[in-house]
Amino acid sequence: MAHYLQGLLFGLAYIAPIGLQNLFVINTALAQPRRRALRVAMIVTFFDISLALATFYGVGKLLTWLPWLKMVVLGIGSLIVLYIGISLLRAQAPQLKKSAPTQFSYWRATLAAFAIAWLNPQALLDGTLLLGAFRASLAPLAANFFIVGVMTASAVWFTGLTLLIAWLRDRFTTKFLLLLNRICGVVIILYALKLISEFCQSVW
Repeated sequence: MAHYLQGLLFGLAYIAPIGLQNLFVINTALAQPRRRALRVAMIVTFFDISLALATFYGVGKLLTWLPWLKMVVLGIGSLIVLYIGISLLRAQAPQLKKSAPTQFSYWRATLAAFAIAWLNPQALLDGTLLLGAFRASLAPLAANFFIVGVMTASAVWFTGLTLLIAWLRDRFTTKFLLLLNRICGVVIILYALKLISEFCQSVW
């Protein structure tokens, strides 16, 4: 039980800082009905948990062993993340009326969630270093309890974040939502440019 709680606390500390996944979940909770936003949160949770499992058990080391794989992930990931950022900049402010129709695609949401989690070499490497360190220091049974705690943290965080933003959504003005869209878009574009820079450095 102690190792489960350790994993839970570590998981919360690991995903709580504002990052691409959090920005994506926040934006979806603001722009979409609560049930739809919760489904997207579950999709994000799935990819976050799969990434945690992969890095915990060492799959992230492939990027250090296979330079060409890192280049592929960097190239594809940077373009997809850039597209997500540009889409946010071009998007209109979310409508605050519950009856207002909104354009939405679960396919695009799933692709975005996958790209943000998996097509991010830095996340793979960081996860490998952080989670891998715990994996190396724990006995097999304790390690299993620890990673279950990390998985629980992911589900609790993204679900809770979605519910909180959805609850506060009606208190936001349209101008605020539009500004938040722009800020999220700029942050994501800057991150994409960073990935593109790393890709160019790897090529040349």
